[in-house]
Parts: sequence; structure tokens; C-alpha cells
Amino acid sequence: MNFDDTPQEAAFRAEARAWIAANAPKQYEAELRASSLGRTALTNADILEVAKAWQKKKADAGWACLHWPKEYGGRGASPIERVIWQQEEGPFGKLSAMFIIGHGMCGPTMMAYASEDHKRHYLPPLVSGEKIWCQLFSEPAGGSDVAGLRTRAEKRGDEWVINGQKIWTSGAHYSDYGILLTRTDPTVPKHKGLTMFFLDMKSKGVEVRPIKQASGQSDFNEVYFTDVVIPDSQRLGAVDDGWNVALTTLMNERMSIGAGVATGFPELFEFCSNLRLDDQLAIEDRNVRSKLATWAVKASGLKYTSFRAISALSKGERPGPENSIGKLVAASMVQDIATFALDLQGAAGVLSGPEAELAGKFQAMLLRAPGTRVEGGTDEIMRNIIAERVLGLPGDIRVDKDLPFNQVPTKGRN
Repeated sequence: MNFDDTPQEAAFRAEARAWIAANAPKQYEAELRASSLGRTALTNADILEVAKAWQKKKADAGWACLHWPKEYGGRGASPIERVIWQQEEGPFGKLSAMFIIGHGMCGPTMMAYASEDHKRHYLPPLVSGEKIWCQLFSEPAGGSDVAGLRTRAEKRGDEWVINGQKIWTSGAHYSDYGILLTRTDPTVPKHKGLTMFFLDMKSKGVEVRPIKQASGQSDFNEVYFTDVVIPDSQRLGAVDDGWNVALTTLMNERMSIGAGVATGFPELFEFCSNLRLDDQLAIEDRNVRSKLATWAVKASGLKYTSFRAISALSKGERPGPENSIGKLVAASMVQDIATFALDLQGAAGVLSGPEAELAGKFQAMLLRAPGTRVEGGTDEIMRNIIAERVLGLPGDIRVDKDLPFNQVPTKGRN
């Protein structure tokens, strides 16, 4: 691995740094730096509006979705230049959170399967942040099994009629469009009877219900479909070949989430460097230092595992499953770190909000951490990917894999 910029990469980095210095919304920098996993908010501004304005400014100057083709609103930059931009954007990159699903998952799926007219129509507003997209995959009865979905799509002439329910859909309450995975043939094994579409989230029959989280926020939603009509022209891929289309989305999802999960270690180290326990700083306690050392090693491992992917991108290669490792380790790590920080706070750890230590940063991290371990594939899914695709171990036992979906036993049905 070579961690040094080439002359061309160094020039690109300098250009990006100069543009960010001249154009970033610096009035929000302090709050963005202080924000944590589970709570990114601005005191005197609507963060969605600020994020859209920043995204539009980037798009107008050619700094949005850098690796996308120019005809779809990107810059046609190399993957490593995209990484350099993310490094230089720093805390302002947190304003991209509401676009990550559209840019990292929906957009690549549209590029791979949508018609050319649709790509040229829908992708540029997605790049600029004028339109936000969501991903409609998970269902109440499916759990981690994406292919276990039951939302039905029935063909009627040149249209499809959708009925069913999705859950845990991030950002559905402010999204304009979404990609939707449905079941079109229940008489074949579950992976073979799926079809993918994209739709307008304001379509008649679409109902979005925000889910109240333990943190008090509502980032996730239930989405109900009642006789929703989608034209066949909005189908992505062939009928009943939706699983292959979904793999494109899921692959990009793992890369997007895995590469961006915060661990909370820098925040914990700073906290322990300033927190006084009895007659000494927390960092001077041998037990605290032992914990910090363990997490420092893990954080270093995550950093250099990420660098492997960056190095591969720089060489024009496609990264392997390193991001599954990153997500598995980082998601559990942030939960453990937040728990430890609250233990150090003692009785004050039960407080949340502005009156708490560090304005409740670790409390927010702890409440958000379980969602991080589920979204983009649970810990168990990540372990299966690592076991099967990295270590070459035998595949997990899947007794329903070859059964027609309508014959898979379910609760209440013999």
C-alpha cells in the first residue's frame, strides 16, 4: 500500500481544499464538528435546507458525486479523487447524510438499469440535492432476509399495482423518489420471483409513517402501499430478476455504510483526557487506559483496512469485502464506547440533552448504535459475508432457499 498522494492527486487535493475553504458554510462548522453519531442538528437553522444548499453549491461547481459520469451530473473523476474529496470536506461532509442513500445506493442502481432518458432526467437533480431518494427493501416479516419480502406487484396492462408494507426506511418522510423491491411471482424460490421499480414517493396510495426512536428522533419510517400504480417503464431490470438488481444496491450500500461508520474513539479519548475521577484524570487510571488502548488498536485496524480499499481504488482496482469488516467492527465498537463513557459519568450518565456531559453526545451515540448494527446488514449478515467470501468457509444452511416462496412455512400457516 502507498499512502502518499501522486503529484496529480496532490494537485487535486490542493484544489479541493481551496474551494472548500472559500465556499463551505463555516458558520455551522463548530456545531457540525461537535455533532455525533445519532445526533447531527443545527441550533438556528433547518439542517435539511442547509444540506440542500451546500449540495447544490457543490454540484454547480462540479464537486458533487465526483465519480459519476458528467452527463449525469458528476465530474467523471477517479475513485481515489472521490476519497480525497471526502477527506478534505471534513465536518461539512456530515451535511451529506440525507443524500447517502440516493448517491451511494439508488443512483448506482439507476445507472445500471434505468433507461437512458430516465438517467438523464432523474440523476442530475439527485446529484444536486434538489431531489432526495430512499431505498424500500426491509419488511416486518423479512427481518434480515431481504428476499423474504411480501410486498406484491401485479401486472395490469402496461402498469403494475403495488400492495404491501416496508419498514425502517431511512429518510422516507423527506424523500421525493425511492427504489422499490417487490414480489411478482410467489410460485418460485424467493430469490427468483422479485422485481425492482422506482417510484414517486408522492404517488397516490403511498403512506409514510415516521417511527419514534428511543432518542426521540424519527429517522426511520414505515411505508404502506395501497393499490399504488407504477408504469412498466419504471421497472429496473427484467421481470422476476429483481434479486440481481438488488445485489447492485446492496453492494453499494455495504460500501457506503461500511466506509463511513464513526467509532466514537476520538471523542472518548478527548473526554477521558479532561474528565476527573476522584483525585486524577480518567486517562491516568490504568483500567481506563487499558480500555482506551484496546479501542485504539481497533481504530487503527479500521483505518488501515480502509486504506487498503483506498489503495486499491488508486490503482484502478475494485475493493474486496473490507467494508463488511469495517462495518462489523465499527458498529459494535461505537456501542461499547458509548456505554463505557456513560459508566464513567456515573449518575450523570442518565441525563441527555444540553444539560448533560458534552451535551449528551455519548447518550445520543448509545441510543443510535443498535440501528447502526442493523442497517446495511446485521452483524450476522456481515459475518456470513466475511466467512463465505473472504475465508472461503461453507455457506450458511438455508433450508428455504430452493422452496417456492408460497410454500415456505410461516407462523399461522401450515
